[in-house]
Amino acid sequence: MSVSWTDAAILGLVQGLTEFLPVSSSAHLRVLGEFLPSGTDPGAAFTAITQLGTETAVLVYFWKDIINIATAWLRQVFRLGAYDKDAARMGWLIIIGSLPIIILGLGFKDQIEHGLRNMYITAVMLIVFGLILGWADRIGKKKYALKQLIWRDGIIFGFAQAMALIPGVSRSGGTITAGLLMGYTREAAARYSFLLAVPAVFGSGFYQLIKTMGEDTAVAAGPTALATLIAFVVGYAVIVWFLKLVSTRSYMPFVWYRVVIGVVLLGLLGFGYVNPI
Repeated sequence: MSVSWTDAAILGLVQGLTEFLPVSSSAHLRVLGEFLPSGTDPGAAFTAITQLGTETAVLVYFWKDIINIATAWLRQVFRLGAYDKDAARMGWLIIIGSLPIIILGLGFKDQIEHGLRNMYITAVMLIVFGLILGWADRIGKKKYALKQLIWRDGIIFGFAQAMALIPGVSRSGGTITAGLLMGYTREAAARYSFLLAVPAVFGSGFYQLIKTMGEDTAVAAGPTALATLIAFVVGYAVIVWFLKLVSTRSYMPFVWYRVVIGVVLLGLLGFGYVNPI
């Protein structure tokens, strides 16, 4: 598909602003495409590739944690002497938690790239999962730290992340909601959401990047690179802000935002201002 430089800059900005917030970045890119000069869906490939920018921001922000986890895991697997057992365990939890989205993403690839991108589905998911997030934030015990994560919960986190294959659910929103319902603190749920996303998002992004090379339908290289760079810079700033916010505030502003956007989108669809396909 063709994305202009202006469209790419706007989409990269929105990707960076929304990727880590529980509001669904894929939904925002899907909806925004209808109002850009091109007036078209930027596509699942463009969305996946630009997410490489925001996930690189995760690598930069959490680089000490990621290096510690990766080193401990490798030392355990290859029996290279003493290692941090908690960090190695976290490595295994991230691997196991990544399996659901990888398996379901490959198994339902066609539906994800086409059928599930219907705007009516996006609007409903924004509202429904926004309300579930609000409910989870209200009833969650918020007492467990990330170091208390157990295997069962890691797998549940993984399936919650996989729900984000449907635009409108939100990867971070799904995992954060699951974490709150299981009793984890807001910050613990958010941090694990970021770490868990690294294998899945990089895998999806590079898969789409390789897949589109040489195809007639390939995304435009220059504009896509620009969008990815902008997404990285803005995404890093959002991580810093968001983790400070959730340590003291509730998720209710995001809940109301999702509901309002979902209702407005349904209205636009109903009156024919937005194409559902």
